[in-house]
Amino acid sequence: MLLSGIFAPITTPFYPHGEVYYKKLESNVERYSRTPIAGIVVQGSTGEAILLSDQERRDVLKAVLSAAAPDKVMIAGTGVESAHETLCLTEYAAQLGYDAALVRTPHYYKKQMLPANLLAFYRTVADRSALPIIIYNFPQATGYDLPAEIVIELASHPNIVAIKESSGNLDKVKAMVEGTRHVKRQVTVTETFDAVTPRMLKAAAAKSEKQSRELVSVATLAGTAESSDRKDAAPKPSSSAVTVVGKLKTRQKEVGFQVMVGAAHQLEPSLGLGAVGAILAFASPAPMACYEIYAALKDGNAALAREKQERVKGAAQRVVGELGVPGVKYSMDLNGYYGGPARLPFLPLSGEQKAEIEKLMAGIRS
Repeated sequence: MLLSGIFAPITTPFYPHGEVYYKKLESNVERYSRTPIAGIVVQGSTGEAILLSDQERRDVLKAVLSAAAPDKVMIAGTGVESAHETLCLTEYAAQLGYDAALVRTPHYYKKQMLPANLLAFYRTVADRSALPIIIYNFPQATGYDLPAEIVIELASHPNIVAIKESSGNLDKVKAMVEGTRHVKRQVTVTETFDAVTPRMLKAAAAKSEKQSRELVSVATLAGTAESSDRKDAAPKPSSSAVTVVGKLKTRQKEVGFQVMVGAAHQLEPSLGLGAVGAILAFASPAPMACYEIYAALKDGNAALAREKQERVKGAAQRVVGELGVPGVKYSMDLNGYYGGPARLPFLPLSGEQKAEIEKLMAGIRS
C-alpha cells in the first residue's frame, strides 16, 4: 500500500459535558475529504484514543469511515497494550473497511519492553492482522523510544509496511531509511501514481457491476442488448502496464519500507532524508499548510519547501509540541473546523494561551 503524502490524525470532538459529538466529527471529516491530504488517521494520539472507552473507539471508527471520501486512505489507530486487544480492535477496523492499522508501541511495563518483547508483539499482530500494520513510535507520550534496529528488523515482515516516527530524531529517520533499503514491494496505484487500496478496488468493481446491470436492463427493454455494439463497454487498458477496474485505472509501483514522520516542524528535512510522508497533528487545523511543504518538494522546489516550512515551524512546535491536544483543538476552531473541549486530565486553555495561538495561527489558514 502506498502511504506517501500528508495524513491528518484527526481529533475526537466532544460536547461540553464530555460525550462524543458525532455530528461535528462527521462534519470535520467531510471537510478534510475536500483537501489534498492523502488520508485520515482515526484514533491516534491526537484523537485522545487512550481517553475513550472501547465502545467509543469503535463508534468513532465507524462514524469516520462513513463520512470520508472514498479516495482517501483510511488508517485506524488500533494499538492497545496487549497484542490480544490490539488484534481485536484491528479485526473490527478491518471488518469496517479500513485500509491499514496504526499500532503504537506497548510501553506500560517499560522494563520488560526488551527487543525480544517488541519483536514478538509486532510480529504476532502482523501475522494475524487482516490489515497492513504501521508501527507507531511516540516516545514523548509513551516514555519508550523504539530503537531503529528493531524497526529495521521488523521492516522485513510482509505485513509491516511503514512506521510513523514521532520522536523528532532526524538521525534516526535517516538510519531507518538507509537500513530498510533492501525491502522492495509491489503496490497498486492509480494511473497517476496515487494510492489504491483493496477497499477502493472493491468499491470501483461494485460500482461498475451496478452500472452494467442497469445498462443491460435498459438495453433489454429497448431491444438493443447486443453487448458487442455497446459504446459504454468497459474501457480497455491503455497499455499492458495498466489494469482497469470499473473506471479506476491502476498500475503497479515498487516501494520500500515507508518511513513517515510525525513532527510538522521538521517535515521538510525529514522528507529530504527519505521519509515518504507524514502523519501530522498540525494537519488537523492546517492541512493545506502541511501539504504545501510536501507538494513543493515533490515538484522539485526545495527553496519554496523551506519557505513553507519556516512559515509553520514556530506554530507547530508551540501548538502541538507544547500545548498538545487542547492547543490543536483551539487552532481548529480558528480555522473553521470544530475543535471544542478536550477530556480531563486535559485542562481548558487560559485566555493568554488562546491569544498566543491566535497570533501564531494568524497567517496559517486552511
